[in-house]
Amino acid sequence: MTNFVKDSVSQTPIVDTVFAIVNKAKEAKKTYGEDAVTDATIGSLYTEAGELAALDCVFDSLKNLDNKVLASYAAGFTGNPDFRQKVIDWVLDGNSRLYKEVIATPGGTGAVAMTIQECLDPGQTVVLPEIAWGSYNLMAQMNNLEVAKYSLFDGDRFNMDSFREVCTKTMEKQGKLVVVINDPCHNPTGYSMTREEWEEVIAFLNGCSKKCPVVLLNDIAYIDFAFGQKEAKKYFSVFDDISDNMAVVVAFSLSKSMTSYGMRCGAAILMAKNPEIVNQLKTVFEKDARATWSNVNNGAMAMFVDVLDNRLEDYDAERQKYVALLKERSEIFRNEADAAGLAYYPYREGFFVTLSMDNDLRDRYHEALMENNIFTVKVNKGIRVAICSMPVAKVKGLAGHMKKILDEVQAA
Repeated sequence: MTNFVKDSVSQTPIVDTVFAIVNKAKEAKKTYGEDAVTDATIGSLYTEAGELAALDCVFDSLKNLDNKVLASYAAGFTGNPDFRQKVIDWVLDGNSRLYKEVIATPGGTGAVAMTIQECLDPGQTVVLPEIAWGSYNLMAQMNNLEVAKYSLFDGDRFNMDSFREVCTKTMEKQGKLVVVINDPCHNPTGYSMTREEWEEVIAFLNGCSKKCPVVLLNDIAYIDFAFGQKEAKKYFSVFDDISDNMAVVVAFSLSKSMTSYGMRCGAAILMAKNPEIVNQLKTVFEKDARATWSNVNNGAMAMFVDVLDNRLEDYDAERQKYVALLKERSEIFRNEADAAGLAYYPYREGFFVTLSMDNDLRDRYHEALMENNIFTVKVNKGIRVAICSMPVAKVKGLAGHMKKILDEVQAA
């Protein structure tokens, strides 16, 4: 058949495995009833009543905005000035002295996609974690990029040796380095790097930058639900030690921070010691924004500013309740997993716990779990358990049950 799309693009249909399993869980609930089904698929924050968490202060703010604000275009395609300043103030929390600019994006996804698209030429390679959000791979594919993956863990810590090896090979091959680190609250393992690990990463990338330009993309989608809260943002000060030939792009998501998943608002924070680097990125990124989505949700930006200016105490209090709930759910699951001998990747905080296993066992185990009305999501080298969306009552006893099923699969 004649090509009606560009020759270089993959035409293999997209298979969204997450939503497919979500639908299977819904069908099981209709057939067997809610109580008989464990749905650990949904990657959004849910209440103990099984409803999507939507912070009252956030949506009260949105509903109180004038209709004309909700209907309006943003002040510009880089986002509203007050929004961009609030992003810097809120996200970095005073922990960086670097030059910085902000581009408003449709969700954190927009910030990640823009960086991958604009910092590499077709045929070049982006460095990704081996266990990661699947859309990183899709973004690379759609931009005709190759992917090199570093092993995420060495025991219970960040695998610095693998990171060095993969980055070095990529740098030597193409004379440029673009690397993605999803931290803190890594999706899907729930790992958060220590300050010392970040210092090792920056020191190594500084060495790389003596030979080529380096772009570090730090995806912080879940940062505002980190257990340490303000403490979780202090690692940004490590970025102040980057070299003059390196840039950092921080991808921020209102979807997670404000529980406003469908409003599609976020930001790319562009950072460097050299203001010329920041300005170069800003020029290209704002042209990309204009050419791709033109304008970001004005109401979402106005809501973010209003919440931080006028409802911050309520926002902190509401969010902290869910931080505590995530901590409770994760502790129950991990304590029971430890007792049962169910292996999982190092977890410190976040929305997910991921069981550790090879992909062959993963596939067989995933099917067996569904046969037992336990619905999870397959990721590379593991099974993702979304503790973010399961009430405590469903979490209790789950790890032990999952271990029994795993034993049966391995014995078969």
